[in-house]
Amino acid sequence: MFSGLYSLIDSREIWWNAIIPYLIHLLNSLNILITRAVMYLLSAHIRILISLVFQIVLIFCGFQRKHVANVTLQYSVWVAYLAAEGIAISALSVLSAASKESSSDPSFITEMSWAPFVLLHLGGPDTISALALEDNELWLRHVVQLAQQLLAARLVVKSSWIGSSLNYVTIPIFIAGLIKYGERIWAQRLGSSENLRNSIIPPADPGPNYAKFMDEYTARKDEGYNVCLGDVIDTTPIIAYHSQGAIANDTIPDASAIHDGYTFFQIFKCLFADLSLSYQDREKSRNFFQHDKQTWEHAFKVTEVELELMYERLYTKSVITNSISGIVLKTVSFFCTLSAFITFCLLDKGQVDIDKIIITIVLFTAAILFEIYGFIVLLCSSWSMWRLSDIKNWKVDLLYWLITWYQRLFKLSHTKRWSNEMKQFNFISFCLKDKPFKCIQKLPFINKFLKKSYYQPSKTVPWELKRLIFYQLKLKSKDASDMKACKELCARRGDGVLQNFRVHENLDKEYYEIIDWSINGVEFDQSILLWHIATDLCCCEDEGSSSNNTKLQSCETSILLSNYMLYHLVVSPSMLPTGIGQTRFEDTLFEANELLQEREYISESVKACKMILRVNTEILPSLVKGDKNKSALFDACRLAKSLQDLVSKENWTNEKKWEMISYVWVEMLCHAACNCRGFLHAKQLCKGGELLTHVWLLMAHFGITEQFQMSKGHTRAKLLLS
Repeated sequence: MFSGLYSLIDSREIWWNAIIPYLIHLLNSLNILITRAVMYLLSAHIRILISLVFQIVLIFCGFQRKHVANVTLQYSVWVAYLAAEGIAISALSVLSAASKESSSDPSFITEMSWAPFVLLHLGGPDTISALALEDNELWLRHVVQLAQQLLAARLVVKSSWIGSSLNYVTIPIFIAGLIKYGERIWAQRLGSSENLRNSIIPPADPGPNYAKFMDEYTARKDEGYNVCLGDVIDTTPIIAYHSQGAIANDTIPDASAIHDGYTFFQIFKCLFADLSLSYQDREKSRNFFQHDKQTWEHAFKVTEVELELMYERLYTKSVITNSISGIVLKTVSFFCTLSAFITFCLLDKGQVDIDKIIITIVLFTAAILFEIYGFIVLLCSSWSMWRLSDIKNWKVDLLYWLITWYQRLFKLSHTKRWSNEMKQFNFISFCLKDKPFKCIQKLPFINKFLKKSYYQPSKTVPWELKRLIFYQLKLKSKDASDMKACKELCARRGDGVLQNFRVHENLDKEYYEIIDWSINGVEFDQSILLWHIATDLCCCEDEGSSSNNTKLQSCETSILLSNYMLYHLVVSPSMLPTGIGQTRFEDTLFEANELLQEREYISESVKACKMILRVNTEILPSLVKGDKNKSALFDACRLAKSLQDLVSKENWTNEKKWEMISYVWVEMLCHAACNCRGFLHAKQLCKGGELLTHVWLLMAHFGITEQFQMSKGHTRAKLLLS
C-alpha cells in the first residue's frame, strides 16, 4: 500500500519537474509580449493615431454642439479637446526622444516626418477653436506653446535631414501646420474679452469744440453784444432700419432673417461684452421689432442668427475663415498638404517599413479630408448664405444646389442654429423618484452624482410659447420710454401681471395679498420654488377633476416654464440672480419626503399633490417653524389653494386662471434673463443654447434693457446776438 503511494508521489514530482521549464518559458514569453505591447502603445505610431482620432471627434462634434444640447456630446467634446493636445504633445516628445539616434534609414526619415502633423493636430479643426470662453483668455499661452512645439518639430526633422527626397515632403506640412496653429491662436485672440471690447468700442469722439465755442462767446461779449444761447439742434438723428424684405436670391431659406440678423449682430454684440447701446441703436431696433407687420417667427429667427454669429465669433475659426485672408490661408494650407501627399506617393519607398507607409498615408488623407470638410462647413454657414442671397444668376444657383447636396450628405444645415430645447426639472417627480434608476441606484457615489442629471429631460420649445413671449414683450416695450421705465420693467417678476389682473379682473384683495406676497414678499429664488410647486399642485388638482378632461394650452405653457425655471434654480443657478436657492430646494425636498413617508408611501404625482393640498395651512408656516428652515412647501400649498379658490369662489374660469399663471411665468423668465450678465449668456452658446438667452436678446431689441445710453448724441448750439 505505502509503496504504491510513494510511486504515485514520485510520478507527480517527475511530472511537475518536467512541466516547470515550460511554465517558466511561457511566463517569459507573456512578459515579453506584454512589454512589447506596452512599448508599442507608448510609441509614436499609436499616439499620433490616437491624436488623429481625437481630431475626428472634434471636427464633427465641435460643429454639432452649437445646436445639440446633449450631455454625452458635451462630455465627448470636453474629453477630446483636453486629451487631443496632451496626446499630440506626447507624440512629439516620443519622436523627439527617438530623433537622438540619428539615422539615414528611410523608415527613420519617414517616422520623423510625422512631427509636422503634430502641428496640424494642435491647430485643431475649423469647427472648434475654444472649448470654453476661458480658453480664449489663454491665447498668449498658446503663442509660447507654438514656439516650443515648432522648435521641437524642427529639431526632430533636422535629426533626420540628409537631403533625401523624403525630407522635402515635411516642408509643405510645416507650412500647413504653422497656418493651422496660427489660425487657432488668432481666433482665440479675437474671441478674448479684451479684444472683443476693443473691437466694439468706437474711436474717441470729443464732439463739437467747446473751447472754440466759448472763445467766440467771450469775444462777442467783449465786443458789447448781448449774447445768449439759441436753439439746440440735434445733429445725430435716428435712422430707421427696414427689413430687407425682397431678397435678390429668394431660393435661400431665411435669407431675410440672415440679413437682418447680420445687421443687428454688428450693433448688439456689445451686450456680450457688457457694454451699452447708443440711444440711436436702441430706437432703431425698437422701431423695427415694434412694427405692426413684425411677426414672432421672424423676430426669433433674427435672434437665432445673431447668437449663431456670436457663437462662431467666440468658439470657432469662422471669423478668420470667412475673411479674404482666411480663404487665402486655407487655400495655401490645402495645396501644401495636397502637394506633399502627391510627392510622397510618387517617391520610391522600397526600404520603408509598410506600417510607417500606411500611417503616413492615413495622416495625409485625414489632413486633406479635414480641409475639404472645413471648406464644406464654410459653404454651408450663414455667412455664405448671406453673401449668396444678394446675387441671382445661374452660377449662384448651381453653387447653392451643390451646397444643398452637401448639407444632405454631411447632415449640415444653416437653418438649425440652436437646440430649440428647454431643460425640465420637476420637484414632485424628483421627490417621488418616479423614474426607475435601474442598476445605477445601487452605486451610492454614482447615484449622488447622476441623480439630478437623470431627472432633466428636454422639451422642444413650442411655437405657442415663443408667440406668447414675443407679444408680451411687444406690449411691455411700449412703456420702455426712458431709463427709469426700463429699470421698472426689468425689475418686474410677476407683480406687473398681478397689478394688471387686479385692475381689469377685479381680483379680490385677500387673494391678491397672498399671491402678491409670493412674489414681492420673498426673494426671487424662493418665488420660483413657490410658484413651481403651486403650479404643479394646481395642474394635478385640475387633472384629477372629472370636469377637466383636456389640458389648456396656457396650462402646458406654465408647466414648461415652471420646470425650466426650476432647472436653472437647481442645476444652473449662475444664470439667476444671487440667492440661496440650493438651500431652499434641499430643505423643501426633505420636508416633502418626510410628509409623504409619514402619511403613506405614494408613487403617483396626483395622489402626492392631493395629500399636500389636504394639509391645513390656516396658520402661517413661519409662525410654527420659525425661519431657520428654508422650506417653501406649505407656503406653496397656501398659494396653490388661493389660485384654486379664484375658480371655486371668485367665479374665474380655469382658462383665465392659467392665463394669469402663464403670464406670471413669462415675466419671471424675462426678469431672470435681463438680470443675467452677457458673459454668462455667451457661455451657454456652446451647450446648445438657452431659451433664456434668446429672451434676453429679444428684450434688448425691444428696448427693455438697462444697457443703453440715454444721451441722444451730439447737439449743435447757436449764439444769438442782440
